[in-house]
Amino acid sequence: MTPVRIVHLGLGGFFRAHQAWYTGAAPDAAHWGIAAFTGRSRTLADQLNHQDGRYTLVVRGPDHDDMSVQHAVAAAHPGTDLESWCDYLTRPQVAVVTLTVTEAAYRSDRDGGLDLDDEDVRADLAALRHGGTTGTVPGRLVAGLAARRAAGAGSLAVVSCDNVPANGAATERVVTELAEAVEPALAGWIREHVAFVTTMVDRITPRTTADDVRAVAEQTGWADAVPVVTEPFTEWVLGGAFPNGRPAWEAAGARFVDDVHPYETRKLLLLNGGHSLLAYAAGARGHDTIAQAVADPDCRGWLDRWWDEAVRHVPLPAADLTAYRAALLDRFANPRIRHTLAQIAADGSQKLPIRVLPVLRAERDAGRLPSGAIRILAAWIDHLRGIGAPVHDAGAGPYRERAGSVRDVIALLAPDLAEDRALIDAVGAAVRPG
Repeated sequence: MTPVRIVHLGLGGFFRAHQAWYTGAAPDAAHWGIAAFTGRSRTLADQLNHQDGRYTLVVRGPDHDDMSVQHAVAAAHPGTDLESWCDYLTRPQVAVVTLTVTEAAYRSDRDGGLDLDDEDVRADLAALRHGGTTGTVPGRLVAGLAARRAAGAGSLAVVSCDNVPANGAATERVVTELAEAVEPALAGWIREHVAFVTTMVDRITPRTTADDVRAVAEQTGWADAVPVVTEPFTEWVLGGAFPNGRPAWEAAGARFVDDVHPYETRKLLLLNGGHSLLAYAAGARGHDTIAQAVADPDCRGWLDRWWDEAVRHVPLPAADLTAYRAALLDRFANPRIRHTLAQIAADGSQKLPIRVLPVLRAERDAGRLPSGAIRILAAWIDHLRGIGAPVHDAGAGPYRERAGSVRDVIALLAPDLAEDRALIDAVGAAVRPG
C-alpha cells in the first residue's frame, strides 16, 4: 500500500483533477500517498473508500474524452474525523498538507487577519484551549499542528491551493493568529517548523453529472460512482520551501518559481474575474454555462473590455497576456465542459474583493471609469436583487438587505469607494431598472 505522506483538506472534484493528478503523475508517486478529508460530509469519503481510493478522471476535450483511473488517494475521511486528521499529522513521514477549501473557509476579516468575531472561530478557540472538537479550517490546522508539535514529528509544508491572493501568507496569518490566541509558544513552534507555500492553481472542473457517471460506465465497463470531469488544460505554479520533502511534481508539469504573484494575479483577474463577469451578466441574459456565455457577442464584448482593463495591472509581458487571453477563450468555448454560471456565481461577497476590486481601485486611482469592472459590480447587484442564478453566499445577507441602494452596497464592499460619486452613478446606470 502506498505510504501516506500528504494530507489533504477539501476532498472534491478540483483536488482530484489537480493536486491528486499531479501527485499520481509524478515518477515517485508510489512513495506519496494522500489521505484526503472532505469539508464535512462523509458521503464522498465513503464512496472513494469503497473503490479503494480509485476514481476515473475524464479529460474532456472539444471532440472526445480521455479516461484514466487515478490511484493517488490512499485513504479518504470525512472532515469531521478530527482524530484521524491529528493522527496523520503526528507521523514524521507526513511532509505536506494541501488545502482546497474556498476563499470563505479561511475566516479572514477585511484586513486579511483571522476574524475573531466569527462565532465558529470563537468556538474553535475555546475547543483548542479546553480540549474540544474544532470545525473551521484554521481550527483544524491548528489542532493538527498542535498534535504534531506534541509528538515531536518535525517540520512540514502547508500548501494552499485556493483562489486567495498570496494564499501561503494568508494561510500562515490566520493559522498563527489562532495559535497565538491559544498558546503563544505554539505559534512560535509553527513559525519555526511549518513552511507555508504559495501557489497558483488552474484547471476548470465542473460538477460531475449523472450523465457523466453513465458515460464512464459505458466506456470503461466500471461502475465508478465518483468520476471527475475536467478540461485538458492544467497549470500549477508554486513558490516556497518543503522542509520534509515533496513529490517530483515538476516532472508532471508543475513549475517552481521565486515569485508566484504575477501568475496568481493573471489567473485571478483574467480567468476568475472573467468567470464572475459571465456568471452574473450572462446569467441575467438566460445563459446557463460559460460556453453559452462566450458564444453571445454581447457577453464576449463585455469580457474583452474587462480583460483590457485587467491586463494593465498584471505584471507579465504583453505577449504572454495576449496568448493567455486567446487560450482562455478556447477553454471557455469548449462546449463539452458544462461549467455552470450558477456554480461560479456562489460566494460573490468573498470573490469580488479578490477578483474585481483591485482593478477597480487601480483604474479609479488612474482617473478612469472602468466599464468592465463597473459591469461586473452592477451585474452582481442585480444578482443580489434576484436576477439570474439564485444567491448562494453565506456572506450575502448584509448586501441583500441593502441591494436597493448602489451606494450602500459599494460602502459595504469597498468603504474607500463609498464617496466616489462618479463610480456610484456609473454603477447605478448599469444596473437593471427596478
